[in-house]
Order: sequence, then structure tokens, then C-alpha cells
Amino acid sequence: MTSETARRERRRSNSLLLALAVGFLVFGGAAGALYYALRPDVLRIAVGPPGSDDHKVIQAMAEAFGGESRTVRLLPIKTDGAVESLALLGAGKAELAVGRGDLDMPAEAQTVAVVRKNFVVLWAPSGAAGKSSKRKPSPRIKEVGDLAGRRVGVIGRTPVNAALLRVILSASGVESDKVVVTHFGTDQIEELARDPTLDAFMAVGPLDSKITSDAVAATARVRGAPKFLAIETSEAIALRHPRYESEEIPPSVFNADPAWPDDKVETISVSHLIVARKSLPETTVSAFFRQLFAVRQAIARQVPGAAHITKPDVEKDTELPVHRGAAAVIDGNERTFLDRYGDYFWFGLLLLSGIGSAAAWLRRYLNRDEREETNSHRKRILAMVFSARTAGSNQELLDLQREADALIGETLECYDDGAIEQDELAAFALVLGLLSNAIADRRAALQRANFETVRGAATAPRG
Repeated sequence: MTSETARRERRRSNSLLLALAVGFLVFGGAAGALYYALRPDVLRIAVGPPGSDDHKVIQAMAEAFGGESRTVRLLPIKTDGAVESLALLGAGKAELAVGRGDLDMPAEAQTVAVVRKNFVVLWAPSGAAGKSSKRKPSPRIKEVGDLAGRRVGVIGRTPVNAALLRVILSASGVESDKVVVTHFGTDQIEELARDPTLDAFMAVGPLDSKITSDAVAATARVRGAPKFLAIETSEAIALRHPRYESEEIPPSVFNADPAWPDDKVETISVSHLIVARKSLPETTVSAFFRQLFAVRQAIARQVPGAAHITKPDVEKDTELPVHRGAAAVIDGNERTFLDRYGDYFWFGLLLLSGIGSAAAWLRRYLNRDEREETNSHRKRILAMVFSARTAGSNQELLDLQREADALIGETLECYDDGAIEQDELAAFALVLGLLSNAIADRRAALQRANFETVRGAATAPRG
């Protein structure tokens, strides 16, 4: 009896350990799912060159994200320029990149936000006025078509500016190979202004760009008042090349007195973009987009160029589509929490159900000895029913009842330990009822037999 009690204690301990193990497993799974759902997404963003306006904006953005948000963090990757940044995006070494819209984009790239619009500014010098001359000098170049056979100084050493000029010349009916292009760095404004071989100048940047304003002022000081050249074919260019947009340069944007330009000038623009890989999850891009416009004003106080950041036009047909995550926020179609994580909840419920089923099976497996013992008890009681019906004395019936009481006690202990289920206990109770009825019937039969014997002996004649 002592060994049986110890065995039951061990099995009860095993059941407790099993329950603890399942509890820890469920807790660990829930904690892991919560960590996965709440952990910040770290996005690598390629930007360059170091020290540029783009790099300053992204660096300030990364600091703002790190200080005010735990949803998305940025990890800037310095590059030599937009071409390398886009190459890293295409190679999967960055999730985001900053690049100009007329560069060759990776197949995976999609627009998230517009960093700024770069306007094409073309102007020609009117020539310095002589000291004795009262006549206002007239520029030799009055329109884009007059650039044939001329030399144009382009600010910025990137070849994409020269490619853009060729697009403008071709749309204006000028053969691009008849125009000589000379590149100047952004730190060579004075050399540009003093080069007498240049007939016109070109800058590509925001309208409030200090580089463009300084270039216009320097050429005006050395070569005479600027004549801004209108790109009359801007709408046709935008139609043929969706990466460009038809725009207007407003009057007096570069100088108030005298007004430069003195009237609005038709031109084209190209956007600097934050692009993301198409495979980047919608929820991640949506979170980045919301955070970007939440901190934009704070960033603009540190880096004025951040004020130019705008939302992309989701309705415009462009070569580079808008990422579905950004489009969802703009259109107000962003998925709710349940939309995003409903599948995970269902999966979690199925997983918990599976764990519960597995735990129940394991418990039944560990308690298989108790179930077998209960089955043997049930079979023993069935055998005792036959013995009860053929018992020859009340003592035999009493012995059967005592044995049944012991079996009942052991079975109830198994039930309390969870080794047997309710239906198994019900089956045991059924055969126990048969035994009880058999003992009662046999005891009544023995009592009648004893009564008949006693009565027969009392009524027998005495010799």
C-alpha cells in the first residue's frame, strides 16, 4: 500500500510538472508574439553624399525617430551619391534610399515621399553695359532654340543634369550634339560666372536654393542681367517623360529689385524621392510615412530643407508607383489593427488549441497505467458480480463488499488525480451498481433460505 501511494505521488508530481511546462510554453509563446509585434522596425536608408542637404535631412530624421518613436528606427548608410544609394536598394542592402526621379530606378523601387522638387533654371547673360552707353544691353540668346552651337555651363557634376538638358534641347528642336556642356561643381560658382566662353547657364534645384540664387547673382554681376529661358515644350516633355512635371518659375523668386525673373517662366521639374523596396511590408511603410510627417516640422527647424518634404500624388500616372503602405495612409485606407493582426490571432488560437490537445494526450499517455488499473478494477467488479450471485454465506458477501470499497477508493483517487475521465468513472459506477444489486439480491436470498430452514426445523414432528 505504501509503494502504491508513493507511485501515485510521483505521478501527481509528473502531472504538475507537465502543467507547469505547458504554462511556460504558452507564456513564452505569448511573450514572443508580443515582442515581435511591438519591437521597432530598423530600416536602412541609403543617402549621400555626406554633408549634402539630403544627408542632413535624413540624419535629422533618424535622430527624431530615435528620440520620439519606438515603431520605426532609421539607420542611415552613407554613399557617394544617389546612384550608389539606389544601387544598394536594388541589391537588397537597404530598405530605403534617397534619389532623383530621373535616375535609373531598381525594379523593386517604389515612391514613399517627395523630399523636394528640383526646378530647371536656364538663363543667359545680357552682357555688361558700357560706361558711356545708355542703351540696355540685349541678350544674344532669347530662347532655348538659340542654344544651338553654344556652350552651356551646368552646375553640378552629375551626368543626370546633362541628360536632362539633352531632353530639353531635343524637345525644343535643337540637336544636343551641337551644344557643348561644361560641368561646374557647386563650389565653383565664381569660375562659372567668369568663364567668358559660356553662353548660357543651367541649375537644377529647389527655387529657394542658395546655390541657384548665388549663381544667378554672380553671373549678373560679371556678365550682365540674366535672361531666363522659358521651356515652351514643358507640357510635351512631361507627357513623354512622366518622371518630369511642367512647372512655372514665379516672378522675383531670385531677386526683388530688379525682379529676377520679371515674369513667370515656364520650366520643368524633377523630384528627389524617398523610395522603398516593393517587398517592404505595407504596415512598416505606413508607420514610417506617418512618423515622417509627424516630425517633419521639428526636422525643418534644424534643417530647413526638410520643409520641402511632401506627400506623393497617388492619382498621377508616374513611372514610379507609390508604395501601397504610403498610398494607404494618403487615401485613408490603412488597415486596422484587427485587419493586420487578425490572422495572427486566429493562428494563436489554433496553436493554443493544438497545445491543449497535445497536453491532454500527453497527460493520458503518462496516466495510462492508472487507466489500465481502472479497467482491471472494472473487470474485477464484473467477476465479483458472478461471485456475489453464487455466494454461500453473508461472510462471503461482506468480503466482496470490503473488496469493492477498496476498489472504489483507488478509483476515486485516480479520478482526483485526473488519470481517468468522467466517462470512465461513469462506466465504473455502472458495474458497481450491478455488484451492489447482486449483493443485495443474494443477501436477501440467503436470509430467506435461513428463515425457511429455521421454520422447517421448528415445525418438524418430535420423536
